[in-house]
Amino acid sequence: MMPCYKLPLSKIRRLGLALLLPVTLLGTVALPNQLSSVTAQTPGGNRPLTIRSDIQEYDAKNQVITARGNVQMLYPARQIQATSAQAQYFSKERRIDFSGNVYILQQGGNSIRAEKVTYLIDEGRFVALPQSNRQVESIYMVDDAEQGSQSNAPAPATPALRRSN
Repeated sequence: MMPCYKLPLSKIRRLGLALLLPVTLLGTVALPNQLSSVTAQTPGGNRPLTIRSDIQEYDAKNQVITARGNVQMLYPARQIQATSAQAQYFSKERRIDFSGNVYILQQGGNSIRAEKVTYLIDEGRFVALPQSNRQVESIYMVDDAEQGSQSNAPAPATPALRRSN
């Protein structure tokens, strides 16, 4: 066997190509695909709403974008971030339906966790539904400084919880 430093340049190039090709193919199969991204322009100032996901489809007739897999939504104009398994943006109705382990975070720390959430853009309203036999969880940041002089007063007594079974 001839040492590699004595091989002709053409054989070294072929050897390099032969080694590079399988590594390149393995990299395209083994490494995760890059997230696809779409930016929707909303009327009234054309503020971007960006949705990233593994797969996206656009139905031009109904003007619906469907995003599946590792969905991430960013809506800076409303200071909203969301993650879910799937999201559908209905541009005619100006509505976004999220489903599958939905988590929505607003600036200031307010958040919602649910199985399904509908966001009505024009109303700025969220409608959340839980998985069966579970509950929706919302966390709201409350600023007690707005109470002024009342902040020194004790909180009112909370009545005992009664179950209706």
